[in-house]
Amino acid sequence: WSDPITLTVLYSSPQPVLTVSPLWLSPGDSVTLNCEVKHPSAGWRFYWYEAIPKLSDNSYNSYNSYNSYSYQLLSGSRDGTEKYSFIVHGQTHTAGYVCRAGRGEMNTPYSEPKFVWSGVSPERVQHFISDSVSLECKGNSTQWRVRFQEDSFLADCSLRATMTGSTCTIDRHISRNNVYWCESGSGEFSNAVNITKQKSDIILVSPVHPVTEGSSVSLSCRLRSSDIVSNVFFYQNNKLIQNDTRKELNISAVSKSDEGFYKCQTSGRESSQSWMSVTGELGNPSYPVILVVVGLICGVVLIILLLLLYRCRQSKGETFI
Repeated sequence: WSDPITLTVLYSSPQPVLTVSPLWLSPGDSVTLNCEVKHPSAGWRFYWYEAIPKLSDNSYNSYNSYNSYSYQLLSGSRDGTEKYSFIVHGQTHTAGYVCRAGRGEMNTPYSEPKFVWSGVSPERVQHFISDSVSLECKGNSTQWRVRFQEDSFLADCSLRATMTGSTCTIDRHISRNNVYWCESGSGEFSNAVNITKQKSDIILVSPVHPVTEGSSVSLSCRLRSSDIVSNVFFYQNNKLIQNDTRKELNISAVSKSDEGFYKCQTSGRESSQSWMSVTGELGNPSYPVILVVVGLICGVVLIILLLLLYRCRQSKGETFI
């Protein structure tokens, strides 16, 4: 017989990966969370959390600082879910989410936070590289930080810009394009800001947020150092859709077919493309609502006819007495 040996098996818990859809919200949208983990059919239960900012925690670095959040279980997730997807209904504000999986006594680590953004400002995507753009955090909190997503990394304003008090200033000639938002000491998120800085001297002024079907929208062309004096060409998905002296492309009632990439040209110069998203439908009542309205109108008309008939009969009765 050989001498006995001790065999130790080390098990590495899989790292879950969270994805969210959509990234940009219209108020009231539903958000779908998907938590991917190795061997998803092996009896995992999935737990879903909202990420709450912790500004009082000074233990994080300004780059990739995921440990500066606490996690709060979402309603309906206390006992976990068998499905690896979860829907958050009626999302109205910017929020961060994480997930983890559990099986028996073992739980995976938390996923990295993923964010959905709502209430976009300023009202255009593109900015000149020579512009200095300031993002100010406003609210009742006395403590703020400005964060941005760069590729798959999460970072603070101070990494690429200047943070003074509650204001993050993106200096001139910084050409990085990112999404920025504020986080307060009370654990809340601000609206998000999409900043795209262009090196060219022409930009397209287009809406950052999704445009609702049926609403109106205007896109325009802007030069850095001079007024536009010649014709302006507007393109959708590289197809010319307007060519005249108007400096704006006005769409009075947006439809889904208006969604796409837009750019403008003037004086031999061309802007970068920006995506315009179209969602929902404005003021389009559902059929049950239409039926209720029609029913009410018919009811009122019927009552008026009955009153007229009653008055008519009463009048005839008085005549023959």
